[in-house]
Amino acid sequence: MSQTIYLASGNAHKLKELQSALDIANLSVQVCGPDEVGGMPDVEETGSTFEANALLKACALQTFGPRDAWYLADDSGLEIDALAGKPGVISARYAGEPCDDEANNEKVLQEMRDVAMASRGCRFRCVLALVGPELEETFSGFCEGILLEGRRGVGGFGYDPLFLPSESTHTFAEISLEEKAKISHRARALNKLIVWLKQSEQIET
Repeated sequence: MSQTIYLASGNAHKLKELQSALDIANLSVQVCGPDEVGGMPDVEETGSTFEANALLKACALQTFGPRDAWYLADDSGLEIDALAGKPGVISARYAGEPCDDEANNEKVLQEMRDVAMASRGCRFRCVLALVGPELEETFSGFCEGILLEGRRGVGGFGYDPLFLPSESTHTFAEISLEEKAKISHRARALNKLIVWLKQSEQIET
């Protein structure tokens, strides 16, 4: 049988990306945005882990939609080893509210200014949470790299200009969207979701 997934995000790019990935995988899944069930509710991300915050968002949207549908949310951020995993779950608001990418980058650069390159290991991590009737699953993906001493590139968003992935000589702000989609933390979490969906008896392939 086919299945509907409501994405707990107002980001049209994420919705298109998810639908495209599911179509390429030949999965009979319809992806809908939160507007189709009244809009994405405000969610206070009080969880101490990416898993907890992703589940908070998915469950919040679930309360507004059809009971037999599935709801998907993601939470992601940057973990820097020398900062004991910070900024982590508060990556988007590390420098305070409102969220400001430039301020976040500057704060990280200042905190890491005396750290040698050999000790600047970090990773982007993403967790997808899927909930539905008697269903609660999470899928995690990460991309290892190092934090540079200065910004490189003008693309991407967030900490992308500072993040040099292990699989590339270019930062996330320098590579194409196609290349980023192959190695990103979100892509790897999404691949795990697709494997799970293919193994689910509730989805046609």
